[in-house]
Amino acid sequence: MKKLVGAAPWFFIVIWSSGFVVAKYAFADADALFFLAIRLLLAAAILFLLTAALRQPLVLSRGDLRASLLIGISLHGLYLAGVWYAIELGAPAGLSSVITSMQPIIVSLLAVRLLGEPLTRRQVGGLIFGLLGVFLVVLPKLSQADGFTGESLAFLCIALAGSTIATLLQKKIGHSIPLMIGTTYQFAIAGIGMLVISLARGRTHFELTHTTFWTMAWAVLVTSIAAVLLLLWLLNQGSAAKVSSLLYLVPPMAVLQAFILFGERVTSLGILGIAMTALGVALVIRS
Repeated sequence: MKKLVGAAPWFFIVIWSSGFVVAKYAFADADALFFLAIRLLLAAAILFLLTAALRQPLVLSRGDLRASLLIGISLHGLYLAGVWYAIELGAPAGLSSVITSMQPIIVSLLAVRLLGEPLTRRQVGGLIFGLLGVFLVVLPKLSQADGFTGESLAFLCIALAGSTIATLLQKKIGHSIPLMIGTTYQFAIAGIGMLVISLARGRTHFELTHTTFWTMAWAVLVTSIAAVLLLLWLLNQGSAAKVSSLLYLVPPMAVLQAFILFGERVTSLGILGIAMTALGVALVIRS
């Protein structure tokens, strides 16, 4: 059991980073926000049925419902929608990951003030080392930033703020919420919001193809239900700084997955960056 718990962060990194691969497939046949709306509403429905089948609590208190509303809007609304819409506008995934990878440092600094979590010099060094590693991983891709505009930057900043707020809220007010039904409400709230926005904008293109079906299946079952449940569980078990530092490994893992699935080349600089990132995360989580 201890080995399984110890492996949980690495399972999270592998499945969370696959979201960038999912996005690459999804944009071909669907509008970003509409795809996300369907994904989150399907995830909410499946998770609700699973919660009921396991005879877990199905009702939240008013306080827990309010907390789930705030976390859902921040994590699934602002973060997911911000990243996906920025990439749809033309922002390179590599550059997008660099900007959103500022989250661990921001969370760690704010957690000292807002959550009273200690931050050692070793952890600070690990956070900085990890961020430098992320830059090295995506540096070769920064030259492909033709679609990077002020609008896409604004949405990436919204995504960065959303993931930061969600992490701090989960540690501050979300740790006592029943995990499965709380996540169900988060999915439903964010999904309804994105559906309303998509309908209001008239952006509801969704072509059901073989690729879209399997992309949606992976997005719902793996990167939504499995990854988010694991993320919230990790936050309940450890400090915000340690869990957030794991997100440094997302860009390197996404690069490795792109190499395996699409044959995208990994440079020697990228390999050095992956090693630096892994070392930086190790310094943080073992402090």
